[in-house]
Amino acid sequence: MNEPSSLTSRVTDLLCEALQIDPPPAEMDLIAAGLLDSIGFMHLFAAMETEFGIGVTAADLSPDRFRSVERIAAFVSAKQEQAGPEAESAEAATPPAAAAPASAEPAVLTDPRTGRERRRVAVSGVREVAAAVAECRAAAAGWAAHTPRERARRLLRLADLVEERSAEYVAAEQAGTGKPAAEAAGEVEQCADLLRFYAGALRTGRSPAPGGFLPGRESWVRWEPMGVVGVIVPWNYPLMMAAWRIGPALAAGNTVVLKPALTTPDTALLLARDAADALGPGVLLTVPGDRDTGRLLVESDVDAVAFTGSETGGRDVVARAGLRRVSLELGGNCPAVVLPDAPPDTCQGLVAAATYNAGQSCASPARVITLRENYEQTVEGLAKAMAERRAGVDFGPLNNADQAARYDRIVARSAARVEHVAPLAPPPGEEDGHWRPGRILADLPADDPAVREEVFAPVLTVQAADDHAEAVALANGVPQALAASVWGARADEVLDLAGQLDAGEVWVNCHLEQTAELPHGGRGASGHGTDMSVLALTEYQRPKTVTARVGRS
Repeated sequence: MNEPSSLTSRVTDLLCEALQIDPPPAEMDLIAAGLLDSIGFMHLFAAMETEFGIGVTAADLSPDRFRSVERIAAFVSAKQEQAGPEAESAEAATPPAAAAPASAEPAVLTDPRTGRERRRVAVSGVREVAAAVAECRAAAAGWAAHTPRERARRLLRLADLVEERSAEYVAAEQAGTGKPAAEAAGEVEQCADLLRFYAGALRTGRSPAPGGFLPGRESWVRWEPMGVVGVIVPWNYPLMMAAWRIGPALAAGNTVVLKPALTTPDTALLLARDAADALGPGVLLTVPGDRDTGRLLVESDVDAVAFTGSETGGRDVVARAGLRRVSLELGGNCPAVVLPDAPPDTCQGLVAAATYNAGQSCASPARVITLRENYEQTVEGLAKAMAERRAGVDFGPLNNADQAARYDRIVARSAARVEHVAPLAPPPGEEDGHWRPGRILADLPADDPAVREEVFAPVLTVQAADDHAEAVALANGVPQALAASVWGARADEVLDLAGQLDAGEVWVNCHLEQTAELPHGGRGASGHGTDMSVLALTEYQRPKTVTARVGRS
C-alpha cells in the first residue's frame, strides 16, 4: 500500500499532467483557485482511472473530497483500502474504464424539417455527468449565500442576455424542433419573461408570519435551497421547459445541472454559456445526452430531480431517485368539453391549440367531448377548421422519427369511421421531413387507441355524451389529469363542469393559454409537480422552523 506522502507526490504529478498546471501546494483549494471546473474534474477523474484504476462513482461526488491535493490523496488511499491489498497490483491490469464506461460516440442529430443530418453532439457519460455535478456542488454554497437582491440581479442579467441574443436562440430552437420562426421567437420571449418573473418572485415573502405560537417562544420559518438540482426536459419545448424548471430552482438558491433531450440540446447549451457570464461559474451547467445520461444524472449526487417527459420516464426517475425530492410533469391527453351553446369560434380555437407546435404539447387539446345534440355540428366545424391548417405552412413537423412512427401507428390502429385529414404543404426540399397532417377522428369506440393513448400530434378525437355527467366521465376516463377546457355560454354550467374535471389546469372558452403568474401541474399519471407561479419555488426549497425561547422562563 502506498504511504500518504508517496500518494501526495503521485497526485501532484497527476494534476500537473491532467490540468496542465504547475505543482500546487498540497493544501491549496483547487476549486476556489479555479483549477477544478467541470472540464478540470473530467480530466482529473479520467487521470485517476488511468493512474490508480479508481473510478469515481455518484456516491463519491462531494467536492470536498477533491478540493486539495491532500484530500485527493486521502480519497485514493481510502479507495485502495476498500479494494483490498490486491488493488495496487491490479492497477496496471485494470482497464481505465473498468468502473466508469467511457463516453459514448457523438450522437447524430437530424433536422426534423428535412430528415437530414444537421450536427453531431457529444453524449455525456459518467465522467461528464460526475464533473458537472461536482462543479455545481462546489458552487452551491456561494450561490445560496447571495442575498435575494443579488440573485435577482444576476437572473435579470441572464434574461437580458437571452433577449440580446434572441436571434441566436431562435435559430437554435428552430434547428432542433423545426418550429416556425414565430413560435420559436415567442418561446424565447417567454423564457426571458419567466426568468424576470422569478427574479422578482424570489424577493417576496412566502412564509407564515413570525409570531409567538408557543408560550415564551418566538418562531419563524426559513426557506432553504435543496442544493444541487438535476433537471431533465423534453424535446417539444426545449428552451421553455428548461426555463420553467431552472427559473424557480435558481431563484430558490439552488445550482442546476440541466439535461436536455438528445434531439434538442442547442438552446440548453446556449443557456449554460450565458449563465456562466450572468450567474457565475458552476451555477447552471448542461450535460447533453440520451436516456442513459438522464439516468446517470438522477443517480448522481444531486439533492432533487425535476423531470418533464413521459409517464414511463417519470416512473423510472422515481424508482432511481429514492427518497430525494422529485417534481414530475408528465403526459396530458387533455379533454375539451364542448356544449351546444359554445362560442362560434370554438372549433377554430381548439384546432389552433391542437396544431400549435404540431400538437406536441402535454396540455394541447386531444379529446373533444360534446353532447349528442351538437356532435355532428362540432365534427363538421372541427373538420373545416383543420382543413385550413397546413403542416409546413401553419405549423411545423413532428420532432423525430420515433414520434412520427408513433403517430402512424396509433392512426393505423384507430377504428374511427369518420376521418378528416388536412393537406400537407412542406416547403420545397423538405419533403422528407417528419411532416404529419392534422386529423379529426370521429365515430370511434371509447377504448380506441387514439382516445386511450396520447398521440402527441395534431390529432383531435370527437366523442358524444348523453348528458353532462357522461361528458365528465368521458373527460376523466383516462389516467392522465393535466389540463382540460370547457366551452359554453352559461357561466353556471361551464364553471360547474370546470370544477368537476379532474385536471390541474382548466380553461373556459379558451385553451393552452398560460402565463408565469399562474401555476401549471398535473394529477394522477400526469405527475405531481408545479411549474410556474410563486408556488413553483417551494418545489426547490425546504422549510425550516426556528423556535427561540425569549425572556425569562
